[in-house]
Amino acid sequence: MNAGLEDVIAGESGICYIDGEKGVLAYRGYNIHELAGNSTFEETCHLLWFGRLPKPAELDDTTKKLKSARAVPQQVIDFMKTLPKKALPMEVLRTTVSMLSMFDPETEDMSPEANLRKTIRLTAQTATIVTAFDRMRNGKDPVAPRADLSHAANFAYMLNGTLPNETMTKALDIALILHADHELNASTFAGRVTAATLSDIYSAVTSAIGALKGPLHGGANEAVMRMLKQIGEPSRVDAYVHDLFAQKKKLPGFGHRVYHTEDPRATHLRRMSKELCDRAGQSKWYEMSARIEEIMKSEKKLNANVDFYSATTYHVIGMPIDLFTPFFAVSRMSGWTAHILEQYSNNRLIRPRAEYIGPAPDLKWVPVNQR
Repeated sequence: MNAGLEDVIAGESGICYIDGEKGVLAYRGYNIHELAGNSTFEETCHLLWFGRLPKPAELDDTTKKLKSARAVPQQVIDFMKTLPKKALPMEVLRTTVSMLSMFDPETEDMSPEANLRKTIRLTAQTATIVTAFDRMRNGKDPVAPRADLSHAANFAYMLNGTLPNETMTKALDIALILHADHELNASTFAGRVTAATLSDIYSAVTSAIGALKGPLHGGANEAVMRMLKQIGEPSRVDAYVHDLFAQKKKLPGFGHRVYHTEDPRATHLRRMSKELCDRAGQSKWYEMSARIEEIMKSEKKLNANVDFYSATTYHVIGMPIDLFTPFFAVSRMSGWTAHILEQYSNNRLIRPRAEYIGPAPDLKWVPVNQR
């Protein structure tokens, strides 16, 4: 038995390819480096959902549909205003995405066409929910989405209330592409398991969000940033890291269940982190990260994963630490829905077996007063 289903093939998929030995990640046959260097999030969404890169008219159509679907039902916004300001953003996202189903007249329409429309709405509205709650908890009104902005630029605009510069927009767009899908990770698998029961797409993505909320899946980059803030200065890195080694504690952001070489997403995020930290006059965050990575590679033979440099990347563009994982969901909604659509298209109930390790099945019942 493989604990945690490690290396177990649980099904077939044409969406995402990973070679952990060579550090390869590809969506629908396109290497992540190709996409991060040339594509946009909107184009990547089309690739994930339809299986190929779009022609100009197709990209225009997908982009227009995403832009027109950004508004969240007013009933959901009103409900969010009643939530405690100390509620975790991932709790809010999990609850409100589930709530969206009650205001979608197509919720129970399981036709491929309706599910595709719901896929687009979910991907568009997730960004609106995440930014709206962050503003509400800070005593501000939500910022209405703009139809003339890209997904990345609109996220930043709804979050901050000001238009992002080109560097920030490009960084967010690349981050959205890098996080869009990652094969049968815990949240995607959870979503597919729910979809396999032929439950609706809202239930399936709510299952995925619940799995992402767990600290062993989402949240590692939040832990990275908190660690860097605790260290404070580059001069304190070595002592801090070696003290954790002495306590036999793990550092967040290193190692990966699949990759045995560098996580290809970390390659881009490392470069983005340096560029953004330098531009923001906050180079110390990158310097600390680079020194930690150097120690981890030389002394523990561990590589940085996608979470390590995404922490400083998000921090220097002004994203609150507890929004790191919800932003992951803003991107991953595209991949979750692609997998759910694929599950629906060739469905079989996912029902694995367990290796029983309990008592032999021959125990005799004894009356309670004789036990």
